[in-house]
Amino acid sequence: MQALLAFENAPPFAAPLRFFLTAPLFGVLAGLLIAFEGADVFASRWMPGALAATHLITVGFMLQVMLGALIQILPVVAGANLRQPLLIARLVHVGLSAGALMLAAGFLLGLPQLLGGGAVVLGMTVLAFLIVTAIALRGVPTTSPTIRGIKLSLFSLFAVVGLGIVMSLALAYGWPLPFSALTDLHAGWGLGGWAAVLLAAMAFVVVPMFQLTPGYPARSSWWFPIIMLAMLVVWSAALLLDLSVLARLGQLGAALAGIAFALQTMRLQAKRRRARPDATYRYWQLGLISSIFALFLLSTAALWPTAAELEGWTLVFGVLLVAGGFLPFITGMLYKIVPFLSWMHLQNTGQAKVPAPAMNKILAESGMHRQMLAYGLALILLLAAVFFPAWLARPAGLAFAVANGWLWWNLFSAIRRYRSHLADISRKLAAL
Repeated sequence: MQALLAFENAPPFAAPLRFFLTAPLFGVLAGLLIAFEGADVFASRWMPGALAATHLITVGFMLQVMLGALIQILPVVAGANLRQPLLIARLVHVGLSAGALMLAAGFLLGLPQLLGGGAVVLGMTVLAFLIVTAIALRGVPTTSPTIRGIKLSLFSLFAVVGLGIVMSLALAYGWPLPFSALTDLHAGWGLGGWAAVLLAAMAFVVVPMFQLTPGYPARSSWWFPIIMLAMLVVWSAALLLDLSVLARLGQLGAALAGIAFALQTMRLQAKRRRARPDATYRYWQLGLISSIFALFLLSTAALWPTAAELEGWTLVFGVLLVAGGFLPFITGMLYKIVPFLSWMHLQNTGQAKVPAPAMNKILAESGMHRQMLAYGLALILLLAAVFFPAWLARPAGLAFAVANGWLWWNLFSAIRRYRSHLADISRKLAAL
């Protein structure tokens, strides 16, 4: 089932673009940090370098792209027009970038002022974004799974940011909290309730549209976000009530829901009408396979809790789910969304008098494919570095930085070509 798209409601291209171009730079920073810290990053998920790199990726990269995509997709899919989208984009972009840098520096340097300040900046930025989107969504009926998914993902974003602020301030000022359990729940709401639900909501539109697959079945599309959030509520309630068995049930349910969505997407991709696989398809295949393996590990840990105590278990899970799952999904979508938006705005500029160039003239498949191979190598090195950190931590970090820098260059080059075509179309229109 797909939502009806109203591209005439799209915001100015500059609104989402600033997020899309900034996100890979945080990936570069995360890779350089891993290379600088070396084996220490892989000693434990609680190491300062590991915490800093994790938040550079999840906040600096993932949250950047996801909020930018929402600014673009809310008016197009839901008819929720943001007032002054360029101003909103500028303010959110600055707050998000500054907050992510402050938070990562606070973790890395152990400075309470930076840690607490970063949490407050991020909290205020996200809260302002949520208020603006809530006003835009007020009165918008839930007529499609995509609109439902967006609304529920925004609720999850409020939960994950709230938990993050509490934990950051607790770390900064020494408040006694059960950090291990809260960190797991924070990650659950962030990766399951926010990222996975929003990803699914967007997949209901972009997978059939860009990968030429059949539409997602209506029943599962409507129920996936509800099931995911219900499992997270169960998990949260279990933590408050100190019921470990119930918490594991929530984790298992969330993992199985994620696996079901991934398998369904793979089934639809097998029926796609485009015979030749492109970079977006391959990135999504990588993301789906990595996510299934990661969620299988989570399911195993829910059924057999001592498994999570095995050496490297948590780090392998994190690398598979974030670097192997969410980042390929996001990169695959960027490789379609940026050329498509460029083409759409060029088409509008041409006023049906001057045709816009094809999307592959804006971003060539060959460049995307080579960058994808570089990213695949970086992912393999990151997974191997969990077990051989002394040898592979620095090469893995450098490879991750290079792959993300290459992504930035590909997107930046696409925008340069867009601007060149825009000037050319304007000249041709003036000559008519």
